[in-house]
Parts: sequence; structure tokens; C-alpha cells
Amino acid sequence: MASKIIVGVMGPGENATPDENDMAFDLGKAIAQHGWVVLTGGRGFGIMESAMKGAHDANGLTIGVLPNDNERNASDSADIKIMTGMGSARNMINVLSSHIVVVIGMAAGTASEVALAIKANKKVILLHQDEITVRFFKNIGTYKVMIANTVEETIGMIKDYLAVHAAH
Repeated sequence: MASKIIVGVMGPGENATPDENDMAFDLGKAIAQHGWVVLTGGRGFGIMESAMKGAHDANGLTIGVLPNDNERNASDSADIKIMTGMGSARNMINVLSSHIVVVIGMAAGTASEVALAIKANKKVILLHQDEITVRFFKNIGTYKVMIANTVEETIGMIKDYLAVHAAH
């Protein structure tokens, strides 16, 4: 059996805007429609919740990597809940478990995930980010960081990346 492609969707919880949540929902749905797995930080709000809800709407599989050692604040849309008890250190698990990382919105935890992904040589797609954020991460990540403005563009980039770097 071939391994599943895991797309990490990273972004803020409490600080996510309604537009960012809508985009995360659409992204999660599109990821699932392509047969890929959605992995998030697993919490029941913000980008994490929205991406997993979108994936569920398309009958996709979701993984939530939780900061706690229990299911408190976990998303009901997480099919597989991984309790880490690691707090923000779980961000490394999120990044290393993803074949590619897509980032919607920005907060301190999200920025740490992008930095960890760059350090781990993972491809990162910054979706609908402001110019300062793009410039900063392009500066430290160079070719590892791609920029997208729409969900459709993001899915195209994931397909192109997977065509060259198919997971084994």
C-alpha cells in the first residue's frame, strides 16, 4: 500500500481572521478532494479547525497533533488525535510529519512552524500572506518558500511539487 501524502496546514488559532478561516476551510476541502491527508495542530478553533472541517466535508482524513496530553480543546474534525504533552514543541512533529506545509495567517506559533519547516528542508507555501511576512520568510528560506494567493494556485503548487518529489 502506498503511503498517503500528508499536507500540513499551519496557522493561528484564536487570532485567525474570518477570511483566513474561510480560506483554510476551502483548502482543507481541496486537499481531501485530491486524496491527501490534512495535518494540523489539532485544536478546535482557527485555521486548524477550519482546515479539518473542510477536509471532513470532502470525506477526507485528518490528523491533529495536539499540544496537551489529553483531548481538551481538540477539534471534533480530527480523525486521528495525537496527544503530545509537548506544548509548542509539537510544532516539530507537525512539520516533520508533513510532506509539504501550507501556511494561512500568521502568529508566533505559526512563525515557529515556518522556521522549523525551512530548517528541516521542507517546502513551504505561504498562502495569502502580507508583503512583510513573505519578504522575511523568503529571505531565510529562499527556494524552500513559495507564494500563493488562492487555494487553486496552492493546489497546483502541491501537485507540481509532488510530481517531482513523490513521497516513498
